[in-house]
Amino acid sequence: MPSPASDPAYPVGLRLTGRRVVVLGGGQVAQRRLPALIAAGADVQLISPSATPSVEAMADTGEITWHRRRYEDGDLADAWYVLVATQNRDANTRASAEAETRRVWCVRSDDADAATAWTPATGHSAGVTVAVLTTDAQGRDPRHTAAIRDAVVEGLRDGTLVARHHRARAASVALVGGGPGDPDLITVRGRRLLAEADVVIADRLGPRDLLAELPPHVEVIDAAKIPYGRFMAQEAINQALIDHARAGRTVVRLKGGDPFVFGRGMEEAEALVEAGIPYTVVPGISSSISVPGAAGIPVTHRGVAHEFTVVSGHVAPDDERSLVDWAALAALRGTLVVLMGVDKIGRIAQTLIAHGRAADTPVALVQEGTTAAQRRVDATLATVAETVVREGVRPPAVIVIGEVVRVGPDAPVAPGQHPVT
Repeated sequence: MPSPASDPAYPVGLRLTGRRVVVLGGGQVAQRRLPALIAAGADVQLISPSATPSVEAMADTGEITWHRRRYEDGDLADAWYVLVATQNRDANTRASAEAETRRVWCVRSDDADAATAWTPATGHSAGVTVAVLTTDAQGRDPRHTAAIRDAVVEGLRDGTLVARHHRARAASVALVGGGPGDPDLITVRGRRLLAEADVVIADRLGPRDLLAELPPHVEVIDAAKIPYGRFMAQEAINQALIDHARAGRTVVRLKGGDPFVFGRGMEEAEALVEAGIPYTVVPGISSSISVPGAAGIPVTHRGVAHEFTVVSGHVAPDDERSLVDWAALAALRGTLVVLMGVDKIGRIAQTLIAHGRAADTPVALVQEGTTAAQRRVDATLATVAETVVREGVRPPAVIVIGEVVRVGPDAPVAPGQHPVT
């Protein structure tokens, strides 16, 4: 018989790969529990005359085996674990008794005190499984248990709850996209890796506020101040990544936006591969989409723009180093997003007009997007050069060109016009 409800449960992790697990009932309880059993590699046998559409889809894809009938004595033979979740209390009681006879751990959704096992509130973060069980049988509160689980997992994910590694780890580097500037817009994984870092090599455009949260022992290096010597700037950064990793440190290369969107992340990755240093890439939210969105500008909108193009404006259209086909861009009807183009926007606008883009095409410049200093300045292709000078627009700023600039409640409205909706 199950132990008295007053006794605490003994926590244990079950390894169910390839082992028979029986689930009785195909309703909402099964729908919630089945994904974890499938992820554990269990051989899941569902016994139920009916199932929710989501559970039925699991059977259709072969993730579980569905026996479309009611529970029968003997169904738990050779099982390692059983979840009893039918609406028939008599069937639940009989199945629980069979599990007891066969010494199979049994979870009951209708009567936890009659079960031989309880399902904890679980969560996962970076290879760690957090499982929370309430020990006070008289005061079991599933919502409180889940809240504890959520708080622990969230702390591990965002780096506010840090458990340092005590065993030596292999040298490694993480190329982390920090997002457009708001520290809340870095990914969960990026924030966690920052919390685990020994060394952070940061760009000027990375989310600076996150650096203040790092523990005192973390060495923060401003990439703009690395002594270059005989190296080019990027070569010096590559070498710093390699040197710190070879010294046994966990290194995070923190970039603004995404590492592979004009971030030279692949150059760093190639240097690490050549040096034999393992690395991981953590994508970031690109400013090309997020900054316009933060300013109320959608880069696509039904009936207005069905495509958007992101280009670098760090070299002018007439510069022989430019790889952009500005004539082709001028012929497009969609949205054009220009990064790193504030000081070149005059020549960019002239080139687009010369190749057929209307001079009255709306333009928005969003400076310091997603931060407290964000501001939006509107113009047209014909007026943007003088507007940038008059308004003192400075980098970093994302430039949006196209009719989407006139979409939304914050859009400028010219005399006789109405906002596009």
